[in-house]
Amino acid sequence: MSFKYAFEPLLLTLPLGALLLAGCPVDSLGSDDEYGDPPAGDTFDPDAGGDGGSSTSGGANTDEGDDTADTSGETGPVECDDANKRCDHEFTLTDMGYSSVTVIGDFSSTGWDVGVDMSNQGGTWTATVPLPWDTAVLYKFEINGGESYIEDPDNPDKVDDGFGGYNSQLDGITCEEWTCDPGLIGDFDWRDAIIYFVFVDRFNNGDAGNDAAIGVESEADWQGGDWAGVMAKIDEGYFNDLGVNTLWLTVPANNTSASGIGTDGHYYSAYHGYWPQDLTTTEEHFGTLEELQSLVELAHAAGLKVIVDYAMNHVHESAGVYAEHSDWFWPNDNGQGGNCVCGDGCGWGGDEGKRCWFTAYLPDFDFTNAEARAFSVDNALQWIADTGVDGFRLDAVKHIEDDWLLDMRAAVAAEVEPMTGEHFYMVGETFDGDRDLIAYYVKSTMLDGQFDFPLRMQIATNLIMRQGNMSDLASFMDSNDGYYGAGIMSTFIGNHDIPRVIHLAEDNPVWGDAWTDGKDLAWSDISLPGNTSPFERVALGFTLIMTIPGAPLVYYGDEYGMAGAGDPDNRRFMQWSGYSSAQQALRDHLAALTAIRSEQIALRRGSRNTLSSDADTLTYEMVYGSEVVYVALNRADAQRSAGGLPGGDYQDLLSGQSVSGTSVSLPARSGMVLVPQ
Repeated sequence: MSFKYAFEPLLLTLPLGALLLAGCPVDSLGSDDEYGDPPAGDTFDPDAGGDGGSSTSGGANTDEGDDTADTSGETGPVECDDANKRCDHEFTLTDMGYSSVTVIGDFSSTGWDVGVDMSNQGGTWTATVPLPWDTAVLYKFEINGGESYIEDPDNPDKVDDGFGGYNSQLDGITCEEWTCDPGLIGDFDWRDAIIYFVFVDRFNNGDAGNDAAIGVESEADWQGGDWAGVMAKIDEGYFNDLGVNTLWLTVPANNTSASGIGTDGHYYSAYHGYWPQDLTTTEEHFGTLEELQSLVELAHAAGLKVIVDYAMNHVHESAGVYAEHSDWFWPNDNGQGGNCVCGDGCGWGGDEGKRCWFTAYLPDFDFTNAEARAFSVDNALQWIADTGVDGFRLDAVKHIEDDWLLDMRAAVAAEVEPMTGEHFYMVGETFDGDRDLIAYYVKSTMLDGQFDFPLRMQIATNLIMRQGNMSDLASFMDSNDGYYGAGIMSTFIGNHDIPRVIHLAEDNPVWGDAWTDGKDLAWSDISLPGNTSPFERVALGFTLIMTIPGAPLVYYGDEYGMAGAGDPDNRRFMQWSGYSSAQQALRDHLAALTAIRSEQIALRRGSRNTLSSDADTLTYEMVYGSEVVYVALNRADAQRSAGGLPGGDYQDLLSGQSVSGTSVSLPARSGMVLVPQ
């Protein structure tokens, strides 16, 4: 292991000293109360608040328009990025005979459970609190040690707290004099991450001894990929050569060996990892705990971070924890004499979306139950301790209660990060087009970011499928920039729940809707396009996500434009040979992009500004302090001129070509990444 710290062995019993951290989330997105349990006025009773001292590091003044700190003084960091900045804000409340007042909210990693005590200054209670940079926060006042909780009477901006009261909301603030939170600074900045999704069972077979198909159709059965196979590719330098620096591995916990019927009538194995049977042991098809530890150590030695999928929403019906603690799970009962399966007896959203079972054989955890929540959080912590992984991809975030996320983030901040000295990255999956819903979970007390599904669908629609105009994409991106505050969103054009992007990039896209799941052709063995233009469009999609903010994701095989319709066809075994010239060109283009992104800090940490757009072209800049990179894209099947550049001389980092002027001529289905000469 790369680090060691002590945890009690994982048992299927509630650990002593469990982290029962009370939450205070809010349903700020509508009347269907999707988002958990904020404190009720007279019933919420968290532990006593502390002094709220956050770890700050001096003060610094920013140059206007520059994220680099003034280094003329002797205090303060040389540089502090927006994600680490804090702005002091004074909360006030007129005294009404209170004996004590504490301001509580979602403004720190400790969440609502630890507030900041206020002092009575001449009839006004006051407290100065460092708030996250440009990030909306929710808060309320705890009166007389928890006798009651009230919203801010002087702030008209408030949202329903789900218990008949309100939480006050403060829009994101910025400031000229900020502090920098050193607790968020480690050797690795997650905005520098370039993620490669290793779908373990379908990636590489390194140990035939753990192969064990269960007899369903081969497309839905175990196919032999394992951690030994991943280690072999690390050793070969495959990931380093491609230029990625972070691996996302599928769920490591042991899954059922039984089959289950899908909504399409086909039987599936648990090769995907989302039917956990034993949350305390490793998946036998993938290898041993020692092998997973070796994989993480080998990855770290190669300069690769590792995040693993953690599925906390449910278990398989054969799981021991379900047999022993059925009261930790929602009953499969819609209260009207029927099942509560998502989409069949219960809806996918609102309260029902939190309690519904994904299928009749996947019991859903009830995380309003403190014992269930503590068991799950401790289980997640044990995986971190046992493996040394650097982050989690958290599955089905919108289907779990907020308190799980609040407890998990607080536990990581208290138990993991002080030991490693590094920020533990938690990225969520909320497969939804509602940006407000996705953004709700992106805050210091919950998630670092989420997969940006709305952006992916816009890229697929306007750039890859050529529907609408590139100006539509520009408008969406303009509104999307900053939508998630300081969150580190993961951008992507392909993943395991949607058809392979190559088929949306065909001259005549196989599907006309970017939101399709492609299940209609999932068993048809769809073929790879024979012409080069689809591969060029995928390359253009990669050019976009590798030159905008976020942590870009490459779904295994997309570097070669692998074929595949919906699940399970989009999860074919990785192609390791026999590439066409178009496939090889796509892979080489992606490797060039990752190298450029790694070399140009403006692409990783800068802010994006649209310079020009029309039906087929888009030009934008990425700016970080004095560093600037210009990107011009042409989706058309013919040469186009892309304008909007400031006059000057530039070099295209992709081709090495020198250009000058306020516009560039782009060949069909191509782009340029330009730096001033």
